[in-house]
Amino acid sequence: MRRAPIFLALLGLAVLGLPVAASAAPKVTLKAKAVPIKGFPGTGNIYGAGAAVEAHFTISGTEGIGGVPSPLTHINFYLPYGSKINAKGFITCPPATLENVGPNGCPKKSQASPLGSANVAQKIGAETVKEPATIQAFFAPGGGLQFYTNAEAPISAQLIAAKAHYITAKKPYGPELTSEVKLIYTLPEAPPVSTESINLVVGAAYKKGKKTVYYGTMPKKGQCPKGGFPLKAELTFQTGERVTATTKSPCPKK
Repeated sequence: MRRAPIFLALLGLAVLGLPVAASAAPKVTLKAKAVPIKGFPGTGNIYGAGAAVEAHFTISGTEGIGGVPSPLTHINFYLPYGSKINAKGFITCPPATLENVGPNGCPKKSQASPLGSANVAQKIGAETVKEPATIQAFFAPGGGLQFYTNAEAPISAQLIAAKAHYITAKKPYGPELTSEVKLIYTLPEAPPVSTESINLVVGAAYKKGKKTVYYGTMPKKGQCPKGGFPLKAELTFQTGERVTATTKSPCPKK
């Protein structure tokens, strides 16, 4: 099985991302917003409500071999203070099942997102190949997330992102998703695959009797700073650069 390093730093409740990058480093932009969880009324950009996140990353640069962005090696994503993550009770998919069997081997309720999209690039021989791919999030044992990405041809690669888990960041941030990203080589003579964009909606809920349990919950009223909720993503690349993208998500309407 061939794999490509693609990973989404997920759960941003944002509408616009602004990159801060050093010279000769990849440029990263983020656009994201809180959206309703499909099938669960009363969710979305509402104080204290459950929410899914629709996020769009773009990565551009020529630092990698073949004039493409340097491959990702690590990503941290910071949610605003007051937002909550609750993984208890959600069905998980063992990493070995996702890696050896694929998404079809995982329980349907272990899906943390519907099917999203990505764009990948790789220098194969004398040609730089760019290709669309799919990406989907699954609940992992221990409370984290794992992401399965599939690029069929000509790159032909699949990926499971490793060690994606949450820690608590300092204010003005709250939950922080941190993950290493494997460098994967699809051919003996080829460089690792680069990521140029990621588009994904992450969020889920389930019923427990009359109660609804949400994976992600918005901050409560009074916790939104003037100007909106702050969010931050830190992406580290194979060439050593770390690029920070920050944004503010508008406060929910009263």
